[in-house]
Amino acid sequence: MRVRPNPLPWIYRWRTNLIHVPLMTVITVACGSLSLLVSLVDKKGNAQHRIARFWAQGCIWASGSKLRVVGEKNLRKHPVAVYASNHTSYMDTPVIFAALPFQFRILARKVLWPIPFIGWYLNRSKQIPIDTNNPRATLSSLGAGAKELRSGMALFVFPEGGRTADGGLRPFLSGAAYLAIRAQVPLVPMALSGVYELLPIHTRHFYPGELRLTIGEPIKTAGMTLRQTDELTAQLRTAIQSLCPARGAEGVRLAGVEAEGTKV
Repeated sequence: MRVRPNPLPWIYRWRTNLIHVPLMTVITVACGSLSLLVSLVDKKGNAQHRIARFWAQGCIWASGSKLRVVGEKNLRKHPVAVYASNHTSYMDTPVIFAALPFQFRILARKVLWPIPFIGWYLNRSKQIPIDTNNPRATLSSLGAGAKELRSGMALFVFPEGGRTADGGLRPFLSGAAYLAIRAQVPLVPMALSGVYELLPIHTRHFYPGELRLTIGEPIKTAGMTLRQTDELTAQLRTAIQSLCPARGAEGVRLAGVEAEGTKV
């Protein structure tokens, strides 16, 4: 992996403020409003999911980036599964919605629910809020997730619980493995790359490039018990780590003069 310093960071700042953010705001408001209206009659959520995918694809386009999905065949091997990915950026969610062709529920941090349009959509589309600061609320959220899986709805989880600060994997929480074992459905590892470089945690500016979502082989959980939750969590982390592109010895650094991106 090679990192090239960006000699003109001010161009990215101005382009973000004048182009990327205004476009994303218009797309979010338009799709959020339409989704709210559709939710009044769309009881199954199919139309809302199509709108969410259009919103996600629009946000990626507005960011000036292109998305590539690798291993898409692994998305269709099981009708119901828990999908889990590393969490690198605020742009991860649009990438996930743009890439997954079927309806699913997402376990998302409760703090997103008060945000206009985004929170309204999450609530009306029956996504599942999770409060990691409240163990009792977390257990309730996991119970709701297991119920969705048993009803035939796929589920998506960020097992790190929050965004990475440096692009590397953080320690995993056990929620994804717990849900997969409890519902006896496969656990599908996925890895995002290029999204951290697009919008790192410590900047508000976009650095467009190629975004990639790599889907690994599903991990079977049939016959596993909840006592094996930690074992499955470790297996999931190893699988996601193997799907991530190798990082340089010092990683990708975006400090002072930000990096333009990576060439893989």
